Amino acid sequence: MRPRIGLIPGDPSGIGPELCARLLADEAAATADILLIGDHHVFELGQRQAGIEHPMIKVNAVDGDWDRAQRYALHAMETIAPDEVRVAESTEASGRSTLRVLDQALEFVQAGIIDAIVFAPFNKTSMHMAGIGHSDELHYMAEKLGVTGYVSELNTLDGMWTSRVTSHIALKDVAATIDGERIEEATHLIDRVLRQAGYERPRIAVAALNPHAGDGGNFGREEIDIIEPAVRKLAETQMAVEGPLPSDTVFLRVTRGELDAVVTMYHDQGQIALKLLGFDRGVTVQGGLPVPVTTPAHGTAFDIAGRGEADLGATRAAFALACSMVADRERDAVA
Repeated sequence: MRPRIGLIPGDPSGIGPELCARLLADEAAATADILLIGDHHVFELGQRQAGIEHPMIKVNAVDGDWDRAQRYALHAMETIAPDEVRVAESTEASGRSTLRVLDQALEFVQAGIIDAIVFAPFNKTSMHMAGIGHSDELHYMAEKLGVTGYVSELNTLDGMWTSRVTSHIALKDVAATIDGERIEEATHLIDRVLRQAGYERPRIAVAALNPHAGDGGNFGREEIDIIEPAVRKLAETQMAVEGPLPSDTVFLRVTRGELDAVVTMYHDQGQIALKLLGFDRGVTVQGGLPVPVTTPAHGTAFDIAGRGEADLGATRAAFALACSMVADRERDAVA
């Protein structure tokens, strides 16, 4: 059966609405049944920005009448007035709209109405203005879905994957936050997600924290005292893992096809590498949630919002990955 993907526009002030319009016009959209979730006028705004016109069939997915639609349908909401949408601006109204639409998508995935969620870029400033109550959307979603275990954003680009031991925290707090348990959890998570994505035995590297992997303790002891013992413990489980490897060279091995994934110690350690290699194709996976949730790895791009210049590449990749993860989950369930 075709995957049922919930597509939400992200922050209405950014490039998300335009990306949704472009995705519906792309051949990739034909691979799934798509439920648009959000304000009708926001999706119309995106169509005007993209210069693309789509007829939208409105349904009430709560009542189960989505089957009336062909290819895609719209579950229309009223979360923000048209005159409250301030293109290229962070606002509390946009943040409230983002969270309300996300809440509805999460309810639909819990009810089995959709199989996965793809969201266009969120704006963290707007969401914090609206009172998200968490450091980021992943931990917000985890609470809404009742997840109490380890969660972390994963990033992927052209078959290369990263996970993070720490994420949205100040760089000065990274070293004190890293411990063996977090390294093990981050590694197990990316191993599990890659297996769900079709990798039989993912090859994983754990990055060092300090320059030259600490240089034998001259530049810090985190590699000796924390990272290496954690990697050794993981290897004893027959996982294909090695490290700690210097972070300034580990991605060279990934690009040569010697590794599938890197467990990084902090946010930018992996993000800089992947965004440099392919900013227009990178995808973020909300790792640790019970259902596939993906998004383009770039942001709301206020500098080009409303100009009709948004590149679909990363959103197309996020959509394709969500569809693939749904298919892999269904195959595993049958097996």
